[in-house]
Amino acid sequence: MRLSSSLAKYSAIILALVLSPACAAPPADPERFSAAALKSDFDALYEGLQAAHFDLYARRPKDEYDAAYRDERRAISGPMTRTEAEVRFQQFVAYGNIAHANIAFPSAAYEAFREAGGKAFPLSIRFVGDDLMIADDMSGVSPSLAGARIVSINGESVEAVEKRLSAHLSADSAYLARTMLEFRFGALLWLDGGEVETFDLGIETPDGAPRRVTAPALARDALVDPEDAAFDLDWNERRHAVIDGVGYLRPGPFYNNAPDAADMWDNAAFKAFIDEAFAAFAAAEVPAILIDIRANPGGDNSFSDHMVAWFADRPFKFASHFYVKVSAATTASNAERLQPGDETSISARYAAAFEKAKPGDIIDFDLGDGRPRDGARYEGKVFILIDRHSYSNATTLAALAQDYGFATILGEETSDLATTYGAMEQFTLPNTGIVVSYPKAHIIRPNGDLAARGVVPDIAIASPLRAKDDEMLKDALRLILREIGDD
Repeated sequence: MRLSSSLAKYSAIILALVLSPACAAPPADPERFSAAALKSDFDALYEGLQAAHFDLYARRPKDEYDAAYRDERRAISGPMTRTEAEVRFQQFVAYGNIAHANIAFPSAAYEAFREAGGKAFPLSIRFVGDDLMIADDMSGVSPSLAGARIVSINGESVEAVEKRLSAHLSADSAYLARTMLEFRFGALLWLDGGEVETFDLGIETPDGAPRRVTAPALARDALVDPEDAAFDLDWNERRHAVIDGVGYLRPGPFYNNAPDAADMWDNAAFKAFIDEAFAAFAAAEVPAILIDIRANPGGDNSFSDHMVAWFADRPFKFASHFYVKVSAATTASNAERLQPGDETSISARYAAAFEKAKPGDIIDFDLGDGRPRDGARYEGKVFILIDRHSYSNATTLAALAQDYGFATILGEETSDLATTYGAMEQFTLPNTGIVVSYPKAHIIRPNGDLAARGVVPDIAIASPLRAKDDEMLKDALRLILREIGDD
């Protein structure tokens, strides 16, 4: 969901988590900031978060956060580069356990390291419950480590490694942190420990046998393409088809993903694609549609609302309440988006509301309704397939469809929250220029449930660790065919 340029930053954060690696090493000959300048910025960081964050202490008691602030401030004893300060300050922000409060990890240094032949972790990982599993093995070790459970890394338990790496991540839950780790585990190992030559692994093979193995750290051009690579979804794919008599729609991200897009929020091409898909489904007279939003980074609700309007039977809202905390930082950030003469945009409406409030006030901001489309609509059964990597507006879409009864939700629980602290804004620290993102709003899902968890599917479908084909999609289609066959 976007609804304003500030809310869109959430999707940008998720895209950064999904598509770009973390980094920490400073660039060559960087500027260094004195301890005094760093402490001054650290003070500004905490003061800014307290003033502007919707609820900085939602998941951490204030006395614990105050103690962490004092400890971290005392630990600033010498100069740092901006990158070093970003990583250090981000750990403090991440302590609050809210995904939308963060300092983005810079990727340039890690990319430079890898482009120069830097060696890193050669395995892709996946959490299955509490177990850290090897999804794909690019190390060249024989036999392949794919499918094995990792017990230890360089003599350290997996539990300890997870705790150490997760301290860098802003996440509302361990489940969300683990989905982030699935994308940047190797980069975070480098962030925390630098380059190493090998990784000594304690593993348990798929047949349950314990084993110790040494996997080499590898440069990108030395990674070995696995012969038995597991199926992987393309997050950027837009596709529609009729499969076994069921309409299948993979809408892709809810923004303009054309490589040459001048405006990522121009939804004209997306709308045309959605209209084409539903016209094809109507022509085929399909009794059911499956909308696949797995591995979806989200985007703008002006995209997804157009799709929902094809099958909604009444007006809808993505949130039952959209509570916004007024602050000087939020007012200033919003003012930067205002255009001369603009009286109708979301930013203009925010500005009008802020004028009637004072810093610290909470306002219940009305974002208006989405509406069913005029003319023909799809009136068959709708199913939506989700997974742990259905983020941002994909999570919101699933919650909306579930709460209004527009669709049956299939798959696995989203790691992103259905009721969340979001609508991100930013402020900048005066000495280092570090940009701090924070949530100005508490966004309550349509049914009013305040629980801090993802969208729980109506019918669970497990996502396999490794498979040659899209088994999750096959399971969903079998379930749909069985249901429509019973009617």
